Amino acid sequence: MKLIDSVKRLKWYEKIIWFISVMVILISFLAFKNKEYLTLAASLIGVTALIFVAKGDVLGQFLTVVFAIFYAIVSYKFRYWGEMIAYLGMTAPIAAGAVVTWIKNPYQKGEVRVRHTNPQIWSILIIMSIAVTTLFYFILRYFDTPNLFFSTLSITTSFMAASLTFLRSSYYALFYAANDVVLIILWILSATTDISYLPMVLCFIMFFINDSYGFINWQRMKKKQE
Repeated sequence: MKLIDSVKRLKWYEKIIWFISVMVILISFLAFKNKEYLTLAASLIGVTALIFVAKGDVLGQFLTVVFAIFYAIVSYKFRYWGEMIAYLGMTAPIAAGAVVTWIKNPYQKGEVRVRHTNPQIWSILIIMSIAVTTLFYFILRYFDTPNLFFSTLSITTSFMAASLTFLRSSYYALFYAANDVVLIILWILSATTDISYLPMVLCFIMFFINDSYGFINWQRMKKKQE
């Protein structure tokens, strides 16, 4: 089975990163009386997706699509319209497209070929991110989205991260890590009014650690492939 093969390819320290991430999320979930099982499911799927994306394994992109749907529902419940729209309308479809591009560009079994991002690609991405951010700003303001500045900033980092993942660039992880920081701030702001939101803060701290490792490993992959 694909899942079993992917798990077998994880190095021992990658399994430790995944295990610690799962345990932190589970413990934080059990520590609070308000049991949001959908939030728990989204968090567990998310950290599992990240460790496989960090490996350059296409399974990670499949799981990212599932995570985006779950997280969009969670964001809807907490009235974070920007997160809901971004993950349903941007992250999920781009991740689905990444499944195709990753399958078509293998380096070896279980590893995608890393692509060099030239200045032309960066220019196009920056122009597109400005356009997308501007559009979403007015949409989020119309829906009276809480913490508008950080919600809008999350759109920028999410778009860049998802696009670079699609393009098979190692820099995807830097933008996802930046997005994790923004989301940590967003959920901290929510936790100041309702402590039950704290598990989401811990969830994205674990995401940040996984994405940081993802950048390190993709740089290693790039060097090996070159």
